[in-house]
Amino acid sequence: MTIIELKNKFIAMKQYEPIDANELLDFARQLYLRNELPLGVYRHLVRDLEALGAYKPDDERIKQYSGSAE
Repeated sequence: MTIIELKNKFIAMKQYEPIDANELLDFARQLYLRNELPLGVYRHLVRDLEALGAYKPDDERIKQYSGSAE
């Protein structure tokens, strides 16, 4: 599955376009957790989406932002 195919599936299921790559990353994770996406495909999508700027909520960048807000 490509990012385009993932985006089309997102639009078909949610009836709106994803705001950014993070939203597609979350959607891919949901599909994987529901066993609708094989692990290899999920990893490939994660790598491609991260290349587009997506990041996981537990990513180091989030920790930097939360640490500087104190």
